[in-house]
Amino acid sequence: MRELSVFDIIGPIMIGPSSSHTAGALKIARIARKLAKSRIISVRFQLYGSFATTYKGHGTDRALVGGILGYATDDYRIRDSFDWAQKAGIDVVFEEMENEIDAHPNTVDITVTEEDGTVSSIRGASVGGGEIEITRINGCDIRYSGKNNAVIVQQYDKPGVIASIAKIFEVFNVNISNMSVFCEEKDEAAFSILEIDGDFNELGMEALCRQPNILSAMYIKVK
Repeated sequence: MRELSVFDIIGPIMIGPSSSHTAGALKIARIARKLAKSRIISVRFQLYGSFATTYKGHGTDRALVGGILGYATDDYRIRDSFDWAQKAGIDVVFEEMENEIDAHPNTVDITVTEEDGTVSSIRGASVGGGEIEITRINGCDIRYSGKNNAVIVQQYDKPGVIASIAKIFEVFNVNISNMSVFCEEKDEAAFSILEIDGDFNELGMEALCRQPNILSAMYIKVK
């Protein structure tokens, strides 16, 4: 049984009445922000279950927008995040989804559009106490808790690719604490999630992205 910390019980320091509806939502949106390589011009939030019915009263909408802007959970700008998004030139749309999905009730789909026309998407759930689970990226089903620093790599599903990815981490002396690979169909694009101990620098990311058969990579720093 996992040992509980005080943060598992009371949740993180945050702006808003509920860690599930504000802190968790913000963390999901911050990861969605990291998918973008250029300036974000629009974001669509599709809300399911409890999120869809209570997002305005609990401040979930402001937290989600704050996450897209890159705010921390205790940033007071969250209260005026819609105004800050407008100043940043980001168009924001919320949709209350009535159809049921096989997912946690606090679930949101986030679709981000960049100024160059690139569109990316993410599905995440706020599972309580400010904890989250990312369950889909760009249509591919994955599992990532957001608790540890991680590098998320999209690559072609070909022999030797995983070994070349792991070699980069060895060269940069970074320990991989957990690695999971997710793919929809054999020989098509796959996602590798590498949770790591410590940090991963820009040189390491550049070396990783130069490897054959690597489509993209993003670093999520949570510690």
